[in-house]
Amino acid sequence: MRSGFVCVAGAPSVGKSTLVNAFVGEKVSIVSQKPGTTRNRINAILTLSDTQIIFVDTPGIHKPFHRMGRYLFKIAISALDGNDLVLFVVSATRIGSADRIVAQKIKELKTPVIGVVNKIDIANESYLKEARSIFDYLSVTDVFEISAIQNKGTNELLGRIKSMLPEGPQYYPEEMITDRPTVFMISEIIREKIFELTHEEIPYSSAVEIDQMEEDENITKVYATIFVEKDSQRAIMLGKGGKMIKQIGILSRKDIEYLLDKHVFLSLHVKVKTNWTEDEKMLGRMFREELG
Repeated sequence: MRSGFVCVAGAPSVGKSTLVNAFVGEKVSIVSQKPGTTRNRINAILTLSDTQIIFVDTPGIHKPFHRMGRYLFKIAISALDGNDLVLFVVSATRIGSADRIVAQKIKELKTPVIGVVNKIDIANESYLKEARSIFDYLSVTDVFEISAIQNKGTNELLGRIKSMLPEGPQYYPEEMITDRPTVFMISEIIREKIFELTHEEIPYSSAVEIDQMEEDENITKVYATIFVEKDSQRAIMLGKGGKMIKQIGILSRKDIEYLLDKHVFLSLHVKVKTNWTEDEKMLGRMFREELG
């Protein structure tokens, strides 16, 4: 059997999580059109008859601007070590300073690297040429041009990944698609809906914690708190007459029921925790698994 860990690295909003979900065939990592959606390192597990691949989805690497950003940068950089293979993903629609930061970090690795140009479905030839050029000075084994959202080129990329993995054990049971606990997955579902429905600074100023879960044969009750940094953000999160928080709850509950395969009661509360993105204690709690 072949097996190994494959780190999916790149700048924010290049489609890393979409690619990981396409490989696994399930939504393991949350996605949105907004950059910076992924905050934690997430292992997504693909088990085939002769291969087990653990895809390590990471936050986008970019210059941090606040304390939480420094945490995310540290998580993303540390995730580059200890893998059997690295996928360096760029977007065919643009190359920026964040991509060059990633390229510099990739250049320092001794791990084999595959270059991936994503989003070819929405790029023209001039953009593609610029995207390809970032690999010119790196020791990449191959460069694949794909569309993760349309599953174009992903099978060929997966075949190349399989061929490059070493002989090894099956690290996880075949039914597992992630090693993250259920409470984490539920909090991520709620956070995804916040990213979908709110705008400007609200998604980046929000965090979700699961306070309590109660389970019986027929229903799972989930009590969660959404933290924001300002009273004005709390008002937006609640919406006029509670309309926004109700919509977040409806969409979240639907996905949580799919995840758990049972009926769910979801209770959401919004609390203000001033400047939590700079709060060392809260950030340490959020990222203790990555940095512990």
